[in-house]
Amino acid sequence: MPGPGEDAPTATYVAELLALGAATVGESGGRPMRARVRAAWRGARLAAPAYPVRCTPGDNLAVHVAVAHAPAGSALAVDVGDEDELGYWGEVLTTAAESRGLAGLVIDGGVRDTAALEAHGFPVFSTTIALRGASKARPGAVGLPADVGGVRVSAGDWLVGDGDGVAVVPRPPSRTCYAPGGPGPTRRTPCSSPSARDARPSSSSGSTRPRWRVPEAHRARAVGARLRP
Repeated sequence: MPGPGEDAPTATYVAELLALGAATVGESGGRPMRARVRAAWRGARLAAPAYPVRCTPGDNLAVHVAVAHAPAGSALAVDVGDEDELGYWGEVLTTAAESRGLAGLVIDGGVRDTAALEAHGFPVFSTTIALRGASKARPGAVGLPADVGGVRVSAGDWLVGDGDGVAVVPRPPSRTCYAPGGPGPTRRTPCSSPSARDARPSSSSGSTRPRWRVPEAHRARAVGARLRP
């Protein structure tokens, strides 16, 4: 399995993580999230670099900001604090996220419009389904580490989710994971995340080696806009 600094296409890494599944990744070097974080619709699967978000409890303005700033190909990892029984995410945000090329959502809180999420095929992992929406007027933070499902998630970590739950593959250190090897016993290979999907070659050195560019953390501020989840 490719590690950081290797030139294997990110699509290959995504396919391998999906083949391994969250349970295998979580038991062989990844960090499993708490069991409360689970698929919002049956069949949801995700393997993508994380873009962390911290909300003020009860408010999802930071989520709207993150959808506008997160790199294409990434998945939001959202900490909503201690007010989790609200619908912080729904069909409107899903449509916006898809238009920006985002890969999915892992949120330590509630979502709604689950039938629409499934119809879109947009992978969402949450702790609950909640009808009542969040406010959109209080500050939060995006791009900074967030505690989601009992795991500290940083930009560039990888999220692996399926019917078993969600596991996090830390970006910097190498880890050991089981990789599918076809017939015969599985094999252990390094399990650490490569560059994100929107990585760009270095023009100054002429190298084609991809590298992850973490955007500057953006501070979410009240903008007075009337937004829906």
